[in-house]
Amino acid sequence: MIGKEGRVTGKIGPGLVGEVMIPVRGGVEAFYAHPVDPREEIPVGSIVVVVEYHPPRTVYVAPALSS
Repeated sequence: MIGKEGRVTGKIGPGLVGEVMIPVRGGVEAFYAHPVDPREEIPVGSIVVVVEYHPPRTVYVAPALSS
């Protein structure tokens, strides 16, 4: 799970539990998401990368680097 990219579908930020959709096992699944930096806000539609995974459905994410 760590290193996978996903798309934000529910705003991630301080005091919020956001949501991301991540490709898993040939489909796409929803995960609860928190920012790695607790002060950071990540808007809906952003691409993020999973930095930490807490089973079964919680991830800590950071914005993916643009190429």
